[in-house]
Amino acid sequence: MRTPDIASTPDVVIVGGGIGGLSTAFALARLGLRIRVLEQAKEFGEVGAGIQLAPNCTRILEDYGLLDAAKALGVVPDRMVMRDAVDGRELTALDLRDLERRYGFPYLVIHRSDLHALFLDACRKAGVELLTEQRVVSYTQAADTATARTQDGVEHRAAVVIAADGLHSVARAMFLDDRPVSSAYVAYRGTVPVAQAGRPVDLSEVVVHVGPGCHFVHYGLRGGDLLNQVAVFESPRARAGLDDWGTPDELDTAFEGTCDTVRRGLPHMWRDKWWRMYDRDPISTWVQGRIALLGDAAHPPLQYMAQGAIMAIEDGWVLAEHAKRLRAADRTVDWSGTLAAYAAVRPEHCRRVVLTARAWGELWHLDGIQRERRNALLRARAVHDYSFIDWIYGPTALFPEDEPAMFEPIPLASADRIHAGRVASADHREHVL
Repeated sequence: MRTPDIASTPDVVIVGGGIGGLSTAFALARLGLRIRVLEQAKEFGEVGAGIQLAPNCTRILEDYGLLDAAKALGVVPDRMVMRDAVDGRELTALDLRDLERRYGFPYLVIHRSDLHALFLDACRKAGVELLTEQRVVSYTQAADTATARTQDGVEHRAAVVIAADGLHSVARAMFLDDRPVSSAYVAYRGTVPVAQAGRPVDLSEVVVHVGPGCHFVHYGLRGGDLLNQVAVFESPRARAGLDDWGTPDELDTAFEGTCDTVRRGLPHMWRDKWWRMYDRDPISTWVQGRIALLGDAAHPPLQYMAQGAIMAIEDGWVLAEHAKRLRAADRTVDWSGTLAAYAAVRPEHCRRVVLTARAWGELWHLDGIQRERRNALLRARAVHDYSFIDWIYGPTALFPEDEPAMFEPIPLASADRIHAGRVASADHREHVL
């Protein structure tokens, strides 16, 4: 057994130096706790492009004193717009300035690497111990401690070990022998200077074009200097069970029938890499003794609600709030109580998000009569109707009784009353909005 070459034992060890791990480290370090983060890569960094931060996240950034810095690095748009990817017509929109008035905090878009760097800098200033090239391969625990062991034999022991080690979490196997679930969808991403976008772009909007088996997202980054684009489509090869799926030829084929605005964005995607989209089935147990799952290790979602990183940030905030609530006069934390409180509230919320994201993905990608029904219902929605998002954009619940009720789904077949002549003879599958 090897032990780290440091003088003191941390209060908390966090495995994983992504957005979830670093935001949690900062939240706990603000309480005066000694935090160590173990990152398996040679340096801390974040892969990807843009990320959307809804009010349930920017509320936490404000609490951390980081919101102004995040706004300076990103863009605060005026509207979120959903359009049909085939004909380009607007289906529905959110007035994001009114949304900010309703929830008290803005909707922000920012580059993932900028948000990650913001948390990394905050951790450094807070005295978090940041270690790289630490690949954790196993976990053990005693009555009041837990240990993360790296592949070179180093054991990192603390009162609590938090596994924020992502979709392929090593720690999750302690809780359940499950595997990531493939959606058969793949995402291509890309950023391009706005001046080189090749088409007029309104950077005051976050736009998603939804189409049969595909969708396309774009919005501005870094003060409007960059355009972020994401193209997502269902892979026929994945559906056929082939290993080589999601390739650029499938990308081009998937978007052949889309409108000019979407097709003109495709040449600016990174065509040498793509992200296959997985989630996992929700689990209700995230804590075992002094080991806790957090972020994608606990609840990896599909991206349709843009809540993946947000849920991880919320996890850390909730954990820290309960640690603060259960801290004694001598500043010691009742970790058993803290972890129990965390485990009582977060799994149910994240279960809802993961399952709703799956349903919204199906809704976005409808074809034929079902697409027409969806479009009719979306066009009938009032701009200031927040019934579908109140449960997600409001304050993060600290206790189960604070978790708000979800929205009431609307059967797509109800669109028949809007356009009875167009769709009355169609099949009546129970897709819902």
